[in-house]
Amino acid sequence: MTTRSATRMRETSETAVEISLTVDGNGDATAETGVGFFDHMLDSFAEHGLFDLDVACEGDLAVDDHHTVEDVAIALGKTFDGALGDRAGIRRFADRRVPLDEAVAGVVVDVSGRPLFQFDGAFSQEAVGGFSSAMAPHFLRSLAVNAGLTLHADVRGENAHHEIEALFKATARALDDATRLDERRADAPSTKGEL
Repeated sequence: MTTRSATRMRETSETAVEISLTVDGNGDATAETGVGFFDHMLDSFAEHGLFDLDVACEGDLAVDDHHTVEDVAIALGKTFDGALGDRAGIRRFADRRVPLDEAVAGVVVDVSGRPLFQFDGAFSQEAVGGFSSAMAPHFLRSLAVNAGLTLHADVRGENAHHEIEALFKATARALDDATRLDERRADAPSTKGEL
């Protein structure tokens, strides 16, 4: 089986990001972004998606967490897109709900090549550590746009830590399901013949 992996670098006046990803991994991760809770979410994303993921980012955290989270998501999306190639043989669709104590998040994904993001929910606190809660859906939007995903997400709960973590876990599980290879399929899963 061909190894589905890719590495991407993104450097701007605001951040320098380097990411390596293996889609069919073991859940091994190292994340060093300077935002502790975000590192925790990236570790959780890798663990629950069984992706091998290395993320290093130096960002303008003296401003806030926005550029760091956004640019990591952009680079991660492009890395996923590169690792999946022509997407031949993937399952394409997935629907996952993940609870974390009182919180529950749902993610429906189509690895379609057509980027779209919809979000329904709110967060119970404005931030978790140095991570702004509003950056969770922004991360998912940036990931979806750059990976070519149609991604619908929702969350409810009473604790922003739980709400955001459930979202990252549900996204990871949905992407793991949707990017898995189906031995019955050799081509892209589309009547068009390509995604």
